Amino acid sequence: MKVILVSRFGGPEVLELKETPLPQLRPASVLIAVKAAGVNPVDTYLRAGSFGYQPNLPFIPGIDGAGVIEEVGEGVSKFHKGQAVFFQGVLGSYAQYIVCPEDRVFELPQGFSFSQGAAIGSPYATAYHALFQCAGAEAGQTVLVHGASGGVGIAAVQWAKSRGLRVLATAGTAKGKELVLDVGAEMVFNHGEEGYVNKILEYTQNQGIDIILEMLANKNLENDFSLLANYGKILVIGNRGKIEIDPRNILRKEISVIGVNLFLASSSQRKAIFAAIEAGLKNKSLWPIIRAEIPLEQAALAHKMIMEGGATGKIVLII
Repeated sequence: MKVILVSRFGGPEVLELKETPLPQLRPASVLIAVKAAGVNPVDTYLRAGSFGYQPNLPFIPGIDGAGVIEEVGEGVSKFHKGQAVFFQGVLGSYAQYIVCPEDRVFELPQGFSFSQGAAIGSPYATAYHALFQCAGAEAGQTVLVHGASGGVGIAAVQWAKSRGLRVLATAGTAKGKELVLDVGAEMVFNHGEEGYVNKILEYTQNQGIDIILEMLANKNLENDFSLLANYGKILVIGNRGKIEIDPRNILRKEISVIGVNLFLASSSQRKAIFAAIEAGLKNKSLWPIIRAEIPLEQAALAHKMIMEGGATGKIVLII
């Protein structure tokens, strides 16, 4: 089968198209013919060797995807051959086939493409984990999704809207702002404009924000302190460098800064996350937006694109 293989850590150029044997089916698992694989920032960190946890070399990157079940293993009763599914949290999705444990696989409802299926897992699970399990978000609170036009940001806007939160957001381009408004934000601000922090505070009548979902903490964290109401919470989802902060800005309002790591979600939290995702897909309150469909052999291009600004949806690899 064709796969993208990482044999050494480094830049996008280390992503090589190779041929490998099909993976072996195991009990309580399914063999999936992958049709699309989601591209996430964490994929680039694993490829570069900068994530902290590193898989053994060589490895096939990617943890999200969607496709068709080719074979079911012993003890599997939930799925059948030919069923359209998506999966999350299984390393190796940049490949024509993958073996996934049954509990990491979910039915892809009718009306959703394989590309959309590949865009569900990590973005929607991360956004749910951040909002409801880490922040304890409740209807009526005001949430700011800071960097809302990417995969996790769009998911967060849809989740917050569906649960009765007041949703404000930022994006870096006119196209991104339009997209975020279309998926449910009440107001979107350009975080690249001078004075955007004051504009957000004015919009809230200087009441501030209850919860901020932060996709680029190294750039925005200090500004986030100014935006929060007393007892506000910052959920750090993305970060690409070190910064210096003044801790007084945290204690002055009793702010909580919380790191979000989906890999640390407990089994009970994962069950709650994916039950909610399945319900949201069925009632159409969740609907992934695709920015680009890129052939598997151009995985390096996808890794370059995801690290650039101006996101307008999810990047997926077509297999």
